Amino acid sequence: MLVAAANPCRCGWLADPSQACSRAPVCGDDYMGKISGPLLDRFDLRIDVPATEIDDLQRLAPGEASAPIAARVAAARQIQRNRYAHLGITTNAQAEGDMLAEIAAPAAEAMDFLGQVARKFHLSARAYHRILRVARTIADLEGAADVAKRVTFTLGSDVVSTLVADLLCTATSAQVAMDAAAAPQASRASMAEASSLVSE
Repeated sequence: MLVAAANPCRCGWLADPSQACSRAPVCGDDYMGKISGPLLDRFDLRIDVPATEIDDLQRLAPGEASAPIAARVAAARQIQRNRYAHLGITTNAQAEGDMLAEIAAPAAEAMDFLGQVARKFHLSARAYHRILRVARTIADLEGAADVAKRVTFTLGSDVVSTLVADLLCTATSAQVAMDAAAAPQASRASMAEASSLVSE
């Protein structure tokens, strides 16, 4: 598994207007632009980790214990072993082509939403299939059959926020947007758990 971290810009203060340099936000684009697109395209999960305020550190709530997280991962792995028992593979990461489309295709509304994202952001085939694999894995962690709401979670809050305004023009789109608006509230633990399953 490959795990990497980076500052948002050279000085690291891009998200803090009181300390960011005079070139913000252009400096952030220039800095991250040094990482090639094909390399970024191979990361299954990417999240922003904002700086923690001192007040938050002093009243830090206890996080979830490792045992229940490990239990969810083990259960998701068993779901995948059962799913692929007759196919000679064991994880969603190994599913490709028609098999991936069969086990990870979301409902029509979510598929339409994903199509809009793919066109707007010019997603590669690798990125498109990665979204489906991660969404399927998050659904497995939750013991869910449908991956629809997990697609919006997998896309990330920035992408979702950019598209929500475009989706409010019809009743169908409004429902998808409500699902999308809830996606950023999902637990970061799900992302960490998913990373242990989709990157093998």
